[in-house]
Amino acid sequence: MPSRVEIHYCTQCRWLLRAAWMAQELLTTFEDEIGELVLKPGSGGVFEVRADDQVVWSRKEAGRFPEITELKQVVRDVIAPERHLGHADRKTGDR
Repeated sequence: MPSRVEIHYCTQCRWLLRAAWMAQELLTTFEDEIGELVLKPGSGGVFEVRADDQVVWSRKEAGRFPEITELKQVVRDVIAPERHLGHADRKTGDR
């Protein structure tokens, strides 16, 4: 069953372009695994990514935005754990 990814971003902070770019990267990488990707406007500095209702990245918790390779890895770990991401994948033993 195709997965659902949601990017909740702050409109006050003008993070739409960042959210849209990350959405494009995820849709390109996981074209067969993602059935729906939602950009959800919010406020208060929110930047949170969910995959199948599981928070995989929170700017508040991490204290920063994810690098795109990091984001692909954490999304992959939820929606397609068996999938290898090639050069963007973490090295064996990295977690």
